[in-house]
Amino acid sequence: MADTDIIRAASAKFPKPADRRFQYGTAGFRLKATLLDSVIFRVGLLAALRSRKLNGQTIGIMITASHNPPVDNGVKLVDPMGEMLEESWEAYATTFANAQSDQELTEAYSSLIDECHINVAKASVIFARDTRPSGTHLVSVLTEALKAANADYVDYKLLTTPQLHYITRCLNTKGSPYEHGDPSEDGYYAKMAASFKAAMHGRQFVGPVTVDCANGVGGPKLRELIKYLPSSSDGGLEIKVTNDDVVKSERLNHQCGADFVKTNQRAPPSSHASPLMRYASLDGDADRIVYYFCDSDGTFRLLDGDRIATLAASFIGDLARSAGLGEKLKVGVVQTAYANGASTAYVTQDLRLPVVCTATGVKHLHHAATKFDVGVYFEANGHGTVVFSDVALKRLRKHEPQSPAQSSALETLRALTTLINQTVGDALSDLLLVEVILAHKGWGPKEWDLTYTDLPNRLVRVEVADRSIFKAVDAERKLESPPGVQARIDAAVGKFKNGRSFARASGTEDAVRVYAEAATWSETEDLAQKVATIVRQAGG
Repeated sequence: MADTDIIRAASAKFPKPADRRFQYGTAGFRLKATLLDSVIFRVGLLAALRSRKLNGQTIGIMITASHNPPVDNGVKLVDPMGEMLEESWEAYATTFANAQSDQELTEAYSSLIDECHINVAKASVIFARDTRPSGTHLVSVLTEALKAANADYVDYKLLTTPQLHYITRCLNTKGSPYEHGDPSEDGYYAKMAASFKAAMHGRQFVGPVTVDCANGVGGPKLRELIKYLPSSSDGGLEIKVTNDDVVKSERLNHQCGADFVKTNQRAPPSSHASPLMRYASLDGDADRIVYYFCDSDGTFRLLDGDRIATLAASFIGDLARSAGLGEKLKVGVVQTAYANGASTAYVTQDLRLPVVCTATGVKHLHHAATKFDVGVYFEANGHGTVVFSDVALKRLRKHEPQSPAQSSALETLRALTTLINQTVGDALSDLLLVEVILAHKGWGPKEWDLTYTDLPNRLVRVEVADRSIFKAVDAERKLESPPGVQARIDAAVGKFKNGRSFARASGTEDAVRVYAEAATWSETEDLAQKVATIVRQAGG
């Protein structure tokens, strides 16, 4: 166990900014990189204690700010099975980060040891970062903390966020009946490539896919993954990589990436999208993906997380029935309030699958998805995955097909369980999943788009003085405070055909996000601006 005098002395090098309060949320801590030193140090201490609480299991730390601008950075913790940090420990992270002095920090550290009855000496932590220039300095701060906490640690250098989740799980399951794979970057690529080949089952691809990597860490990692896949000349998938400049840091997420495409409803200017060719965009740390294409008349068409969820749920449901498991595997879809209303109707009415709506944030969706045998969850922004329950995996292993057709469907389903990164949303894994499905169906992006017609939608960011006054209920679809605001929103929505709108405080900045849907684009824009005005007035 660490000596608190050593921790106090090390902490003195990284004083907390006096006028700042930090909050650990869905994205961990995320803010201007220049304000992060004390936060990173304290997260390192917490990670060591989390490992000791769990009998020395390895905890992951990812330094990234995802789709934020290059001047920002952030940090989040990964629990042993590759999942998000247990929610009860988020409060400890917030307490550590806001300790006003080194003495107060060591008191909080000692208090947590007593409260959680931590008496294990060994602590194991791994960490990685994205390509932001501030990452190198923040890693040096983190290592100071881990040394002070007397923890064993390994620096995995540059990784995507999902790769760190994957390696964390592999390390903690190595040698067990639940071994997840080789705990290395090479192991990640090899497992994914083998699963991709098995899932394809000899199907042919309909043209290439062009992937915009947001000039982030996903670029070099996608190029590495491609080396493990069959080449296009050998009948494999042709992947064209764009926006993969990680040298000029100012280009990270600038007019490119999944968030740009989703928010602006247009292709990155650098893509020069050709009609009916399919394109995909990752975000800065490669944990989310959206697809898009331009119609024959040049109209931009977005295929976002809702589209990926419906595509995956439909395909997996069909495979289960074809394998003779239709009655034994309950497939369900989990969405947030940001899901397009048309997608919800398509899942419930056309696919006849259950839909659950949760609060925004991967931890909420993931938890709800585990209630199904096969839970498909994607936020509209493209962050999501598919989760197979232990019961489902056992049935897939033990099921004996009764025909060649059942055998083929079963083999594809089994391959999907290892192709999909079930620990967390993974843009590279999701990219290959979508390509497998499109190849099996013989579809291009237009056929995918025709499954249902999205309602026009708009997302508006409204800056406010204090986002904490906006408190949401009903899976964040209603505001309970400030008083009277929801009634005004409801009144505005009632004036529009197919109208739907809600306001939700951002988890990372002093802003409120307003989402609106209506029957036409002009009505949607009008509704969005009306609700934005209501929020702006309420927020001072």
